[in-house]
Amino acid sequence: MKKTILSLMAVAAMSTTALAADFKPALVYGTGGKFDKSFNESAYNGAEKFKADTGVEYRDFEPTGDAQGEQAILNFASMGFNPVVALSFAWKSAVEKIAPQFPDTEFYIVDDVIDAPNVQSVVFKEEQGSYLVGLLGAMKSETGTVGFVGGMDIPLIHKFGCGYAQGAHAADENVKVLRNMVGTTGAAWNDPVKAGELTKNQMDQGADVIYAAAGASGLGVLQAAADAEKYSIGVDSNQNYVHPGSVLTSMVKRVDNAVYDAFKASQDGNFEAGVNSLGVAEDGVGWAYDENNKALITEDMMAAVEKAKEGIISGEIEVHDYSVDNTCPY
Repeated sequence: MKKTILSLMAVAAMSTTALAADFKPALVYGTGGKFDKSFNESAYNGAEKFKADTGVEYRDFEPTGDAQGEQAILNFASMGFNPVVALSFAWKSAVEKIAPQFPDTEFYIVDDVIDAPNVQSVVFKEEQGSYLVGLLGAMKSETGTVGFVGGMDIPLIHKFGCGYAQGAHAADENVKVLRNMVGTTGAAWNDPVKAGELTKNQMDQGADVIYAAAGASGLGVLQAAADAEKYSIGVDSNQNYVHPGSVLTSMVKRVDNAVYDAFKASQDGNFEAGVNSLGVAEDGVGWAYDENNKALITEDMMAAVEKAKEGIISGEIEVHDYSVDNTCPY
């Protein structure tokens, strides 16, 4: 009897191992590097959590350009990896081209929308999270001028900048919001020197709180603000720890959850094509509060940002989405 039970346990263990081996998820990062302390690293953390929780290995690839990214997506699909998560709007055309060639492969694209039966589009309401940190930034500012340094000059990053400006104006209708972009190509995600120069220029114009939405380039913003004893605001991942006491907060975009949920849904057979939109209500975006910035957030700031969060969820506060009309009224 004991031998039979042990045999059954062994068979169950082998079955579990086989299932884990059969499930082969893959992840292609955006350009800027896996460990950018921001967007890509958040995705990596989500994949690592999935591996820790399930014991399932995954494959990932760090492209340095568009051609490499497309080739990686094609290679993963060709080798039977499923699902394939394409972590950037930059891979839209690649997924549009490759997905029809592999109808049985489940694809996820983050930060863009593709209408296909085997593609789920995961998008975020970045403007909502940016509104919250804009509110905090303007409340913290002593000069009445705040700044924004974006990465690549595209509508997606203008969503961050416009939401930030709206939140800042909600705190102070007379606030001045300075806005700059690092560049117009993918290189804009990995140029901290240029981002630091833009930050210094904004501080010369009076900005004392600067929000970075620029991938790895944002580290230059955080460094420049810390050097000048000003405040910065991080993005995507919680970057409060990078310069404790200088990073006022971070606009957290839960790319980690998106990747984890994508892998898990496909593993469980729950893949759904269509658009998955994540905002404040879905805990897809928010602001970071921890031991690194606790001393910087006053009771009034805390009360104001929590009230704003409730207003966004209830619909009382409508945050403008730049991508709808490519305009920003703030």
